[in-house]
Amino acid sequence: SDAICNFVICNDSSLRSQPIIFNPDFFVEKLRHEKPEVFTELVVSNITRLIDLPGAELAQLMGEEDPKLPGANSTASGFFRSLISLKRKEKGVVFGSPLTEEGIAQVSQLIEYLHKNLRAEGLFRVPGNSIRQQILKDALNSGTDIDLDSGEFHSNDVATLLKMFLGELPEPLLTHKHFHAHLKIADLTLFDEKGNKTSTPDKERQIEALQLLFLILPAPNRSLLKLLLDLLYQTAKKQDKNKMSAHNLALMFAPHILWPRNVTANDLQENITKLNNGVTFMIKHSQKLFKAPVYIRECARLHYLGSRAHTSKDDLDLLTSSGSKELQPLKSQKRSRLDSCHQEETQQRTEEALKELFHHVHNMPDSAKKKKLIRQFNKHPIALTPGSDVPTSPAPRRTRSRSFSGLIKRKVLGTPVILERKSRDTTPEPVRVSKENVQLLQKCGSPAHMSQAKLKSLEGQKEGSCRRMRASLLSKDSSSL
Repeated sequence: SDAICNFVICNDSSLRSQPIIFNPDFFVEKLRHEKPEVFTELVVSNITRLIDLPGAELAQLMGEEDPKLPGANSTASGFFRSLISLKRKEKGVVFGSPLTEEGIAQVSQLIEYLHKNLRAEGLFRVPGNSIRQQILKDALNSGTDIDLDSGEFHSNDVATLLKMFLGELPEPLLTHKHFHAHLKIADLTLFDEKGNKTSTPDKERQIEALQLLFLILPAPNRSLLKLLLDLLYQTAKKQDKNKMSAHNLALMFAPHILWPRNVTANDLQENITKLNNGVTFMIKHSQKLFKAPVYIRECARLHYLGSRAHTSKDDLDLLTSSGSKELQPLKSQKRSRLDSCHQEETQQRTEEALKELFHHVHNMPDSAKKKKLIRQFNKHPIALTPGSDVPTSPAPRRTRSRSFSGLIKRKVLGTPVILERKSRDTTPEPVRVSKENVQLLQKCGSPAHMSQAKLKSLEGQKEGSCRRMRASLLSKDSSSL
């Protein structure tokens, strides 16, 4: 599952000689480009499931409101922000400009060179030569070809220039909109048996939240972030040579990729530790953060393959038309299993939440509010009350009497009496009776509307007439009996 790509062999005879490289996130990227609103809603809904974002912070993440950042109300910071923005207008097409694919192509030359020189001690910490850095910076801004392997530049020159490029971006690489979300991710910790938060980070939920958050980054930011974190990950792996651990690298790059622009350490105060630890976590787990979660892949795949037939060329490459018909029942079964699993998971979470709430109410001090809450719990079904037994199945219905007298009543009165008990809306069928019983039926009334009391009184009427009636029924309907 950690592989970057999988190999799917196509059954098409024209393509059978070579394998098709299939990206597991193919449908995720397809949904992102073709239907960005649907994609953003899908990802953000899962982000809010993991971290608690109030209305204002959620609106900032969605881009509906301007981000409210630390130090934004300071007069001095506003002055310096406007001064720096004026200086950026005079800069070249790479340094100080908004991030573009062209700028990433230029900077990727620096990253590629540093991958070959990761053993330099103090890499990213020891500054380079300012004159050589300026020459290299001018060359990048002008778009000229640079031969970094010529030996004219040192690895410290290139590393310092890379940090300079990140620091002069108009906003941090992780954007201002995501700042509050990263603070909330740093607070994701495990719970103990009693449901209380511990100080141990919940790494699985943090990785999942970062995967989702990286999915809604702008495409240039996400591309450069992947290149940068991979470089820092490889640098930390050689810390025995360069003396730069993941934490040391985070201290160097957190102000450039995560801190809001034009703020000081005093503006961030206690959040500095969270931000630095967050970048350290990204460096250590960078190989997992740029893959979409499995459920996002499945939703994106079903969005295309689950609602229509395979008509595009990409779909035909994945599954041929002959094999797609055979897979349709499997898809419906898989969707039904996913729905049932989702329902079971939802029911399980609801029951766990009810149990936790039930124990919390019982641990409250005695008060009128506690009694009121307990009364509300008692109104719920027994199956939802914590600690209750599973409700037993209802007792089986008793079979209908097969006695001789019951048979006579059913024969004389007909089936409409039973049908009336089952449903009063249905119209009973007419009952056929013999000539000997016409007078008796007229006395008793309509068979369809006879009550239980009339049935009992009917049994006690005129034993002689009943005997004659039974004898006649036995002689005429012996075959039915």
